[in-house]
Amino acid sequence: MTTYNGYPSWNQWNVSLWINNDESLYRFALSLVKQYGVGIAAVKLANAMRGEKTPDGAIYNVTSVRNAIKDIA
Repeated sequence: MTTYNGYPSWNQWNVSLWINNDESLYRFALSLVKQYGVGIAAVKLANAMRGEKTPDGAIYNVTSVRNAIKDIA
């Protein structure tokens, strides 16, 4: 099984890369985690990003967002 920098898929790694390195997206994710906790924050952020992709083409889905923000706060 191939992993991508510790993530189980390229999509999860790429979403994490963008959430954790784009300041405005990071601040938005951090505020959601602080307000709702990781589980609900992941759903809210994925819904807010519905239809959007990272500049590299990765989809913001709940699983990818959850893995990206699980250690954010």
